[in-house]
Parts: sequence; structure tokens; C-alpha cells
Amino acid sequence: MRPLTESETKTLFEKLATYCGKGIQNLIDDPNSKSDRMVFRIQKDRVYYVRESLANLATSVKREALLSLGTCLGKFTKTGKFRLHVTSLSIIAPHARYKVWVKPNGEMPYLYGGNVLKAHVGRWSEDCPEHQGVIVLNMSDTPLGFGVSARSTAEARRLDPTGIVTFRQADIGEYLREEDTLFTT
Repeated sequence: MRPLTESETKTLFEKLATYCGKGIQNLIDDPNSKSDRMVFRIQKDRVYYVRESLANLATSVKREALLSLGTCLGKFTKTGKFRLHVTSLSIIAPHARYKVWVKPNGEMPYLYGGNVLKAHVGRWSEDCPEHQGVIVLNMSDTPLGFGVSARSTAEARRLDPTGIVTFRQADIGEYLREEDTLFTT
């Protein structure tokens, strides 16, 4: 495992900022955590979010022998872009800036890989712009996944019930649908 380069860090933070906004600062300097600070490390194009003391201990393990450490946030593609994995949901959800709550009748279509329709939306964050990262939650505030807003909040209010409000990028149903390939290297 190695620390991220400056360009990798910039790409990662730009992606995280689409979901967390200024809450990205809390990912590094968590005021609730009295112990170690959290750091980002990369291993075979995958970025991990791990305590600094564990990352320092991992330097004594050969790179070939180390499979993972901490929480996998996502991976860098061959073109240099960063893709968030569903495993990052528990990290970014508490710090999310914009959220969409889905009614119980819309949970299953979303978890099977569908987009969020207006008929399935229970409520959403005010003033969410178009093409902004949003966290999808059920009505009891359990994170189900994340995606990108298809319309701004004002435009979404005028949509017909079958109009798409949020494009799905990842959902917790992927743990079952892609269990064979989710953690392969």
C-alpha cells in the first residue's frame, strides 16, 4: 500500500466532493474520533480508507500478499478516472450533502438495479442541482445506494410520476448481484 499521488488525491477528492460537499473535511479529521486519523491508501488501483496506524503496520507486509485493508472506496480506471464502489456507501452517507428518500414501494425496483422514479420518492433535499451526487435512503434513513440527480429539485416537482429523478450508480443489491466479481482483483 502506498499513499496517493497529488493527481490521484485531486481526482479522488473531486469525486467525493460531488457527494459530500464541504463534509469531505470530516472524512479526514473526524471530530468524533479521539484515536487515529483516517488516511487514503492505494493498492493495485483500488483506494482504501483506513486508520493511519493500520496503514503504517501494513508496510511490513509484501504487496503481493496484501489483498485489502480498511474500507475500499473505489478504484481508478485505466483512463485515470475514479469510480466509487458500493462499499463506500457507509463512509459517504453520513457526510452527504443531498439525499433522496424512497418510499417502500420503490425500494425493490431500486435494489434490483433501476433508477429512482418520481412516484417512488418520499422526499428529497431542497435545492439539489441537476447532475449532483445524491445518497438514496429508505424512509427509515437506511442508506440504499447512491447516484446522480437527473433533474434539479424544482424541475423534478413538475415531472410526471414515471419520470426519472435519480440515475443509479450503485446500490446495496450489488452485494448479491455481483458477489463473484465485486472483490476480485
